[in-house]
Amino acid sequence: MAADLPVVIVGGGLAGALAALRLTQRRPDIPLLLLESGDRFGGDHTWSFFDSDVPAQAADLVAALHPVRWPRHKVRFASRTRELPVAYNSVHSAALDALVRKSLPAASYRLRASVAQLHADGVTLAGGERLAARAVIDARGPQGAMPGLDLAWQKFVGIEFQASAAEPDCATIMDADLPQLDGYRFVYVLPMAPDRVLVEDTYYSDSADLAVDTLAERVRSLAAERGLSGVELRQETGVLPILIGGDPQRFWPAGDPVARLGLAGGFFHATTGYSFGLAVELAEEISALPGDFAGPALARWSRERFIRHWRDMGYFRLLNRMLFRAAAPDQRHRVFAHFYRLPAQRIARFYAGKLTWTDRVRILSGKPPVPVGAAIRALLGP
Repeated sequence: MAADLPVVIVGGGLAGALAALRLTQRRPDIPLLLLESGDRFGGDHTWSFFDSDVPAQAADLVAALHPVRWPRHKVRFASRTRELPVAYNSVHSAALDALVRKSLPAASYRLRASVAQLHADGVTLAGGERLAARAVIDARGPQGAMPGLDLAWQKFVGIEFQASAAEPDCATIMDADLPQLDGYRFVYVLPMAPDRVLVEDTYYSDSADLAVDTLAERVRSLAAERGLSGVELRQETGVLPILIGGDPQRFWPAGDPVARLGLAGGFFHATTGYSFGLAVELAEEISALPGDFAGPALARWSRERFIRHWRDMGYFRLLNRMLFRAAAPDQRHRVFAHFYRLPAQRIARFYAGKLTWTDRVRILSGKPPVPVGAAIRALLGP
């Protein structure tokens, strides 16, 4: 292997860009090339996370993204309203784009570089150009269906308004005290700045179909009702996978010669679809790997890491089966309302994917929020 061949990361979204940033910082001896098909890194997204979602050793990387941080957050259901003293954060993709351009040498990244084919030893761009590599990492979003995975969806439309929130130091991350449509429906209200508020209408749905115009009108109506409407600064959409089950061997066959990160590698929280914490964690881990980052070794590492993540998410897949298979769509809110009876730190560990055995028992304790027979059938299902 030629020592001057780079590690090529395909996809300049969250996972690929964070890995590139850490590798550039900690392994400057390894040549790197980050390829992004768009004209900026990260697209136009807002990524959110709790303090406890990210490893302490990555504090500098997270701080460099200048997250908006709220020291407390609120949830609201018809049966309960609760404020939790657990900090919540959001990062807009513009901060990621700026950090990549500032931190990576110009020769280490290419924008508007659409990749047509991945190989063990390089990539072929859409225009036919072939780039050789010591290793290739697929960090793109899913390229069509995610084979082997049984999925539901969290989907949303958000609009950022020029407006002031009544509680600028508190994020409302789950307001479900509203008509339930297309599954479990709730609203985010995130005060992004003293004069900017992001309002998102979100659904836990069986379908990935997103009626953007219809949901955008609902967001405008909600914002007007709550005194948050104003000039529309931007709009964003998202469809995140929620993992119910499947075959990890089919999703990622043994012997695949290309390493993966991000959604392409199944690295997302099974119940929330969120990926920020895992993207940071994996950027830390990949930058600490020894050796010269030869392709086969990197591919084996990433697949083994996925298999470990799959096992870690087993309990969450079980909960998802209860949510989507045991609860009627317009009754799924009861599952979340029941969950939010728990202590704040247990809730934080749930979102971080770091549950203890006691946590697992407590989450399923108490009066079931769904019919008992349906819950048993769901929990015992494949």
